Amino acid sequence: MQSMIPSDMADLAKVQAETEMDLLDIPNVVGVALGTKMSKNEDTGKPCITALVSAKLNKSMLAKGELIPNKVKDIHTDVVEVGELFAGDFEPVTITHGPGVQLLERQEPATREGAAAGEPGVEAGGGVSASAAVSNALTRRLRPAQGGFSVGHYKITAGTLGTCCYDLTPFPGMPQRFYILSNNHVLANANDAKLGDAILQPGPYDGGTVPRDIIARLTRYVPIKFHTPTSKPLNYVDAAIAEGNLQDLSREIYWAGQPRDLYVAPRVNEIVQKTGRTTGFTTGRITNINATVDVNYGGGRVARFRNQIITTTMSAPGDSGSLVLDRDERAVGLLFAGSSTHTIINNILLVQILLKVRVHEK
Repeated sequence: MQSMIPSDMADLAKVQAETEMDLLDIPNVVGVALGTKMSKNEDTGKPCITALVSAKLNKSMLAKGELIPNKVKDIHTDVVEVGELFAGDFEPVTITHGPGVQLLERQEPATREGAAAGEPGVEAGGGVSASAAVSNALTRRLRPAQGGFSVGHYKITAGTLGTCCYDLTPFPGMPQRFYILSNNHVLANANDAKLGDAILQPGPYDGGTVPRDIIARLTRYVPIKFHTPTSKPLNYVDAAIAEGNLQDLSREIYWAGQPRDLYVAPRVNEIVQKTGRTTGFTTGRITNINATVDVNYGGGRVARFRNQIITTTMSAPGDSGSLVLDRDERAVGLLFAGSSTHTIINNILLVQILLKVRVHEK
């Protein structure tokens, strides 16, 4: 498999793999990643292993076992405050269903009739307040639907349509099925959906209803494995696809272009962009790569994700599922979580492999 780590950080990644479980056991640590050392809010450019903490506390307030060591195996460490990392609000909403609708049995293509008024809404983690981003919200009904606009399983609020894709079959070829790509918690209701469930565009919070606004049917998703009292299983992506009509789907991402290739080994300090349902078009800077993070899904559910990408804040609730690109329109990853200061992204290579889809031709 193609490496997801730049060659000049490969040795650090080995040390990280050997030490991160011990660091994650320290209270207040919510993640471990590769980055560059910060000093007095200035980037020194020196590679390091970064401990991500929910709150940065004075050393005098911490017991010996709660301190992050200055070095691990001769590699310098850094401590960065990221707050609590959240993937979304899963409180069900009341949905208006048409008479006689059979959500699980029907497999017809999505309807193209009707329209919905857009309103601000909520779904997954981020930094900019939803109220501050109302003017940029992409909540209207759109056919063909573009990346960046509101979408969601019929029982959630609303997330973001990342892009559209097709099966990872021999290339070149003649694809037979086409999908929208977003997060598991946007399209599969954080494991609580059934295959064939209705996906609405716009999402329910933005006025999407059954059957008028069905654009696709849930096809497959990567289950999220949550912490248990005895184990903390690893996850790699929060991702799902739903099949729709080709004529209803566009791979164009509003204001960001179309993914032309993959950028699977992004570097720290690279500039990236995304378009999402709540904050619209935003840019950010990659602060950490190869991150292992604990993400809160509400209701006491926490999931640990490995090989993640972390950026400066570039999202807000409702942007979950956005496809993140670099400035050359290469796909970097799938936005799925964040805090008030940082955004968390699944590496696109893992998304493609685990969902068995293709988002580009190069």
